[in-house]
Amino acid sequence: MDITITTPALLFPAISVLFLAYSNRFLAIANRIREQHNLLTKTQSPAAKKQIASLRLRIRFIVAMQVLAVVGIICCILAMGLIFFGQQYYGNITFGFSMAFIVLSLLASVSELLLSTRALNIELEDMEK
Repeated sequence: MDITITTPALLFPAISVLFLAYSNRFLAIANRIREQHNLLTKTQSPAAKKQIASLRLRIRFIVAMQVLAVVGIICCILAMGLIFFGQQYYGNITFGFSMAFIVLSLLASVSELLLSTRALNIELEDMEK
């Protein structure tokens, strides 16, 4: 199946929304880390200590999400260039890689969401005590 140059171009609006969501998650986790730091230095809360490993892992997932999305975008642009210059076969393959990287980015996003949910459960358990 041959794709046209417009097929990879269809991903661009979705990519900007994706990056906006990822940036918001990064800013939210950065604020959460600052809050936890203040809480830990003031109270030595056991719940705050439990959050450290989770926060570290969540940052790694957010960075992975963003890196995978950037690689996906670059592959998408390369696919458009290859198709434009008549290299249809390589353009198709590169576009396939683009979609794979974006899917991996979304899977990392789901993993970070699950970690975030576990972190919220730690907070809820602390509130119940």
